[in-house]
Amino acid sequence: MKNILMLGTGGTIASEMTPEGLAPELTPSQLLRYVPAIRELCRVDCVNLFSLDSTNITPAHWIKTAAAIRESYDEYDGFVISHGTDTMAYTAAALSYLVQGADKPIMITGAQKPINYDSTDSKLNLTDAFVCASSGLLAGVNIVFSGRVILGTHARKTCSKSFAAFSSINYPDVGILLDHRLVRYIAPDAFYAPRFFDVLDEKVALVKMVPGLDPAVLDFLLERNDALIMECFGVGGLPAYEDDRILHLVQKHTAAGKFLVVTTQVQNEGSDLSVYSVGHSLKQNPLVLEGYDMTSESLYAKMMWILGQTKDPREVAKLFYTPVAHDMLRGT
Repeated sequence: MKNILMLGTGGTIASEMTPEGLAPELTPSQLLRYVPAIRELCRVDCVNLFSLDSTNITPAHWIKTAAAIRESYDEYDGFVISHGTDTMAYTAAALSYLVQGADKPIMITGAQKPINYDSTDSKLNLTDAFVCASSGLLAGVNIVFSGRVILGTHARKTCSKSFAAFSSINYPDVGILLDHRLVRYIAPDAFYAPRFFDVLDEKVALVKMVPGLDPAVLDFLLERNDALIMECFGVGGLPAYEDDRILHLVQKHTAAGKFLVVTTQVQNEGSDLSVYSVGHSLKQNPLVLEGYDMTSESLYAKMMWILGQTKDPREVAKLFYTPVAHDMLRGT
């Protein structure tokens, strides 16, 4: 039997009703008592890292989770992380950069309803995650949810209430589960030694463009951060308006060493700044990077990881356009 380490972080799956509403109360060991069949799949050890609603998870928690995996990596065949759904995609992306080239499965799962509810998806998702972790067929960071295995760098929560809460954006599902049996569609890359990282630059901001956005908002964010990710319109056009103030702000802040990442707020198919003149003018600036088909969750985590390693523009661009865990399928 495979040896699996379960790391608990809280979330709805571990929540119980309190006078103030649902709150994470159950430890991983307590969760497993609701699904005794898991003990027949593999040997499980449990560590409760923290008990948080995932809206309260920060980059410091990502680093702590990656450190827990690193410390136990040689002792286990795989890992299952129970997590709240609201920021699960961000955690999956962040762990994909903090733990690169893992040759063992790191499966993240959770639920839309607590495990002690009669109508819950917790038991299905938790069992499926352990099936994946002990299968010997998967590796790296993936989300397991509602019978789907989704690559960590392409996951997004797309439904707020439905059990099928997560989608894979611009990438196929890695596999599906039918009656707790894994059907793998995509084999993992061959790696021999994982690379662990423990530094993130938290001075990365993300903004969604809206018609008529006050440029002072962008000025404020660029002034206070090392990088700004802008979810622009369509294929990534930057508004010019009448005074080109936004373009002037970009030029001012990139001249001061700040990085701008341009992506699209359209969920599927990615950006292409070369299509329209409103985007083409940015292509010549070496501190302006294009997100292409990456998710905003992965762009946010990747820039934090990159800027934690270097601020040199050429090195930043090199790392940005080098795919990690298939995060970018189309680049320069």
